[in-house]
Amino acid sequence: MEKFDTLGLDPLILKAVIDAGYDTPTPIQAQAIPAVMAGGDVMAAAQTGTGKTAGFTLPLLHRLASGKPARNREARALVLTPTRELAAQVAESVATYGKHLQLTSTVVFGGVGANPQINKIRRGVDILIATPGRLLDLYQQGAIDFKRLEVLILDEADRMLDMGFIHDIKKIIAALPRKRQNLMFSATFSKDIRQLAKGLINDPTEISVSPRNTTAETVTQWICPVNKTDKAYALADLIEGENWRQVLVFSRTKHGANKLATFLEKKGIGAAPIHGNKSQNARTRALADFKAGKIRVLVATDIAARGIDIDQLPQVVNFDLPEVPEDYIHRIGRTGRAGSSGQAISLVAAEELHLLVDIEKLIGRLIERRVLAGHEPGIPLPEAALGARVPRPKVSRGGGGGRRGGGGGQNRRSGSRDGNRGGGSGGENRRPSGGGSRRGTNTRRSGSR
Repeated sequence: MEKFDTLGLDPLILKAVIDAGYDTPTPIQAQAIPAVMAGGDVMAAAQTGTGKTAGFTLPLLHRLASGKPARNREARALVLTPTRELAAQVAESVATYGKHLQLTSTVVFGGVGANPQINKIRRGVDILIATPGRLLDLYQQGAIDFKRLEVLILDEADRMLDMGFIHDIKKIIAALPRKRQNLMFSATFSKDIRQLAKGLINDPTEISVSPRNTTAETVTQWICPVNKTDKAYALADLIEGENWRQVLVFSRTKHGANKLATFLEKKGIGAAPIHGNKSQNARTRALADFKAGKIRVLVATDIAARGIDIDQLPQVVNFDLPEVPEDYIHRIGRTGRAGSSGQAISLVAAEELHLLVDIEKLIGRLIERRVLAGHEPGIPLPEAALGARVPRPKVSRGGGGGRRGGGGGQNRRSGSRDGNRGGGSGGENRRPSGGGSRRGTNTRRSGSR
């Protein structure tokens, strides 16, 4: 098996890699690092959690280590990411692997004051990590000069398009020198991404280390059929009954994330929401508390969860199934990382069958159902063959209460997609309701398929 010391990396970078406890590259790293070091353009796709960030960070540091330092207001390399959390993660990777080098780097994103960022750029930075919106603002203010930029990296380009950053990206690219190295790293490459690449990437080396739209084998996936109004209670019982200490929970909306975190707190389960309406300080604090074990549950929207990189995260829960099936892959990719095992649980009501069918069709397999004792759904979750056509349910204005009472229909909000830019569809606002006693936490399997 190939080792890092056979890839030709600068000895000081190799020392930092060893200091971090690594000696063997992941498949994406083993293929991407030599390709990037060769100097050509690269398009690389791999599942979340396979080491993509180091796959471009290490060869980027290697290239910049031997060049001339950046001048005032200049950047030698630009890394564009869709979210603040992912930008911070890339910055951490640069700091970790570049700690023995005399290179400078900084990260810029919205939600915080721009002046400290401008002051750092004014002195020149070798590596600039940025979200598109804030970077374009700084460029238009004349705070950054791209005349001598050597490398452009688009990280999670598919998500940047989903968030509506395409116009900002095109404006930024127009400001860059034509002669540069271009790198695209992502979990998947959609048709839109390939269309963007046509005007950006020149004769690229294309790398894919896993089949498109597959989930990691290290993740155990199962479905918990449950009434919609009973989801919050079922989640609380799962957390307590299984003694989960660290759980990342996905909510479709920001409003739903707030409601669920408040509900869990009232149940004595430490929780915090993280989404685009939260200040950067609040998001950073919530993530730090979650990593440190000060809270057990982090309730996140899809956009905010990009860039959440936690070693050996044991559980991911889909409180709401995503409207876009590909997001399911990104979500559960938060667990089972770097060879560790994990489990992904989805709380699914009968009204969400169409979303489940879309997901199962995408990943090419049926997901096991396990009924949670005390939370049996009033309306069973039907089984459907792969690729079955299931009609979307009509939006109900009321009625349909679950076993715990409550009831109520679906509250729809338009434009509830998370992120700093517009776009996306609305979702369901989950309001934990009803009462009743709690009944056990044993699961019984309804058959593994």
